[in-house]
Parts: sequence; C-alpha cells; structure tokens
Amino acid sequence: MGSREERSERDGAPVTARVTVLGAGSWGTTFGKILADGGSRVTMWARRPELAHEIDEAKRNSQYLPGINLPRSMRATHRIAAALDGADQIFLSVPSKSARDTLKQLRPILAQTDAPIVSLMKGVEKKSGLRMSQVIAEVLACDPARIAVASGPNLALEIAKEQPTAAVMSSQSAETAAAVARTASNRYFRTFVNTDVAGTEFGGVLKNLIAVAIGIVDGVGYGENTKASIITRGLVEMTDFAVAYGAQPETMQGLAGLGDLIATCQSPLSRNNTAGRLLGQGYTLQDVVSHMEQTAEGLGSVAPILQLAKAKGVDMPIVEQVKMVLDGTMEPRDIAPHLTTDDDTPQEETQYGTSDRGGPLRRAFERARDLLGDGGRRAQRD
Repeated sequence: MGSREERSERDGAPVTARVTVLGAGSWGTTFGKILADGGSRVTMWARRPELAHEIDEAKRNSQYLPGINLPRSMRATHRIAAALDGADQIFLSVPSKSARDTLKQLRPILAQTDAPIVSLMKGVEKKSGLRMSQVIAEVLACDPARIAVASGPNLALEIAKEQPTAAVMSSQSAETAAAVARTASNRYFRTFVNTDVAGTEFGGVLKNLIAVAIGIVDGVGYGENTKASIITRGLVEMTDFAVAYGAQPETMQGLAGLGDLIATCQSPLSRNNTAGRLLGQGYTLQDVVSHMEQTAEGLGSVAPILQLAKAKGVDMPIVEQVKMVLDGTMEPRDIAPHLTTDDDTPQEETQYGTSDRGGPLRRAFERARDLLGDGGRRAQRD
C-alpha cells in the first residue's frame, strides 16, 4: 500500500498505553516526548546512567535536545529489564550498527511478551544488507506482523519544539500499524499508516545518501540549481532501488520518500547533510566521524546500498559518487552525479528509470517540482 492509501490514525478515543523507548539520543528522546504528549506512559532506556538520571529527574536531555523541557510523565532508567517491564509497545532507537547486539541482549526478555516492536532506525546492516525490521525478525525469531517501522520528514529538534509534522507507520499487519499509529499521534504529530514496509524503510535509508550528496555540494559552494538537480535525480534513484526490492513506487512520493528527502536535504539540523557539508569543505571521512556527536547513518549505508543495487542491476550514480568522495578518489568539487548518463543520447525526464515505471516516476517528478516551487504548501495532500 503506497502513499495514496496512507490514512490518518489521529482521530478516535484517547490512547493510554505503557510504552518503552530503547535509546535516548535526540530521536529516541523526541519520540518519547511524542508518545508522552499523546497520553502514553513512557519509560526511556538510556545506556548511560547519568543520562537516564537527567531525563528522569530534571526532565531534560541537555546533550541531545538542549533547551527542551520533557513531559513530567516521562521516566527513564539505564536498566533494560526495568524499562521493558509491562510495556504494551516497544520502540527501538539505537544506531543501526549496534541494533543486532542490542537485540541479542533483549531476546530473553522480549521472548516473554508479544508487544509490537517498532523500529525508529534508518539504516541497513553493513554486513548483511538487511533492513532493520529484517534484523529484528531474524534476531528475535518473531512474526513480522508484530514489527512496525516509522519514517517521515522528522528532524528531531523541530519536533521536540512541537513544530507540526507527520510520519508513516508501516507494518505487514494493518492492525499493528494502526495500533502503533494511534499511540504515536498528538496535537503536533500526525501519523499515517501503510503496509509497504520495504518502501517505508528504504525511503528512510536512501534519502540519507542523497542528503550527504547535497551536503557535499553545499560545502563546495554550489548553489540551488545543483541541489535541485541532485534532489530530483535522487528521487529517481530511490524509486528505482526501492521498487527493485519490492516496494511500491507510490511510497517514494509520500512522507517516507519525498517528504523525508526534502526535509533532510534542506535542513542544517540533518546529521547527514552536515556530514556531507564537512566533506565538501575538505575534511576527511575520519575527521567527519570524529566531529559528529551522533551517528550520520548515511555514511555507513553507502557501501551496503551499492552492493544491494549491484545485485539487482540498479544504477545509482549519485551514491556511487558519494562513495568516491568518501574513499578519497574524487575531489568534492568534481561531484556532479546529475550529469551522469549512460550515453550521449538526450533522454526524456520520465525515462530515467531502469524499468518501465514512467507513470509513477512522472508523478514523483511533478510532486517534487510543485513542493520545491511553492514552499511545500501542497504537502498537506499526504
């Protein structure tokens, strides 16, 4: 089910649930606030005892969300078993590179509950190339219908400041998606649902790679024409790749695709955009990783995404050139993936894809043009 069939789960009776958020970085803490402001009883798990204490006592997370007051109803602990005790829903917000190890710790506890498990992560596992929902299902040996994933134009600090936005909650089970979406909705955060898990997850992964490219050209000093060209071509790459792996092309036009792409590419709050900008300014990959306080998931996703693309015969010139910059084999100022073509024959804009999907791609291009051209006023149509 693509974006045309997304529907809101905001309306209805108030929801009171006991929920746990595992991971107290900027996004995990922000999502805990979303859930608490929606009426749920929220327990945060933080790896560091001092962070758990600050959230629990001061209702602050000064390192990741400076200046934000957290709901008084939010609690926090550094003890996983205590955090998960009695949870009706479990939200996982840890770096994708540590997801498997965290899940192995949780396996004995989660075997005793059938609570839905929601991935807030946007990455693929480097070694296996698995999406995060697939890692969850594999490590926990649980029914995929119990798993949901969340994605959308969700810059943590803006949401923590209660600036209105929306997201998509996706699960193979429409019932699971709806139940979690009702919990994850409040007056400033609206949640839609679909059953296209692959499309929703890949949208969240792939837009990070395009955002790194945008950051690179921004760091070099290129202007809006270059950025708009890369964003538009990037949407094509995202669609080609996602559909090759079973996603619905319409999902790439919705909140998890185009919506997240625009937000991540244009905002200085985006970690991936920031990482790219530092690369464009001449910093090495090692310098960038050392500089970043939180993980820029796009940097670690480049190699596994290109491996997956190669397996399906999908061309991704933007991601290829990002990898060359990361590897130090291309100067940032030479990046121009939007100029890359298979030959010198002029191509129609609706025929960029690797298979015959002109209709959905044309609609995606038109949507991108409209949103970029009028400041996003049509975003309400999601």
